[in-house]
Amino acid sequence: MTRTGRYLLDNQRTEAGERFDAFATLFDPTTFRHLDDLGVGPGWRCWEAGAGGTSVVSWLAKKVGPTGKVVATDIDISRLTRAARPPVEVRVHDIGAEQPPAEGFDLVHARLVLVHVPERERALRSMVQALRPGGRLLLEDADPALQPLPCPDEHGPEQQLANRLRHAFRTLLADRGADLSYGRRLPRLLREAGLRGVEADAHFPLTSPACAALESATVRQIRADLVAAGLATDEDIDRHLANVASGGMDLATAPMISAWGRKA
Repeated sequence: MTRTGRYLLDNQRTEAGERFDAFATLFDPTTFRHLDDLGVGPGWRCWEAGAGGTSVVSWLAKKVGPTGKVVATDIDISRLTRAARPPVEVRVHDIGAEQPPAEGFDLVHARLVLVHVPERERALRSMVQALRPGGRLLLEDADPALQPLPCPDEHGPEQQLANRLRHAFRTLLADRGADLSYGRRLPRLLREAGLRGVEADAHFPLTSPACAALESATVRQIRADLVAAGLATDEDIDRHLANVASGGMDLATAPMISAWGRKA
C-alpha cells in the first residue's frame, strides 16, 4: 500500500478487520490455488506486498517452513504484528515510494493493492526488480469499472440505492488516485515488464454472506466521507445498511483478476 493520508480504507478502523475477514473468505481459495500452482514450497523466499491482514502471510509461512522466509510489508502493520515470528518478518514499507525490502525473492505477491496506489507503475517495477531470475510474480487486483454494481440484478429500490452508493464509493476512490480499471490491464503490464509465461483469470463472487459482510463494513467505514462529500445522506446509509442486514439482497463484488508470470 502507499501513504495513509491518501488511502480511503484505513487499516486501523474496526471495520477494516471485518473487511479483511471477508476478503479472506471470498478470495483466499483463489489465491491459494494460484500459489500452489506456482509451486510455493519449503525454502522459498516470498514477499507479500501490501499485506494488510494475515491470512495469506500465515499460509505462505506454513508452505515455506523453517528454511524459507516471508517478508510481509505494508504502510500500516498494526494487523500484521501478530504474524511476526519466524519465518515471517514484518516491515513498514511504502511500495509506491521505496525500494523493495530485499531482492532475490522466489515469489512476490500482492492482492487488492495496486489499484489503490497512485504510483502503481513504480510499485510494479519494484516488485519485478525484487524477483530472482526465474522467480514468480502473482498480482491480484479488482476491476470495479468492469463490474461496477453491488446489485447486477437491479430490480427494486433497495438495489437501486445500493448501486447509487457504490457509484459514490467509486467516486471517492478515484479522487484518492485509485485506478478503477486496473485489473484488466495486469496481463499486458506483466508482459511489458518482461515476464514470461504470463497467464490470468478472474474470480467474481456473487451472493454470499461474505459479500454482504464486506458491503456492510465498507459502507460503515466510509460513511463520514460519503456524507462530507455530499454523495449520500445518513438516512440513505441507514436504509442501505438495514437492507443489507435483512439478508434479501444479492450482493456482488468487483471481479478480482489474477495475473502471474516468471522473471527471465
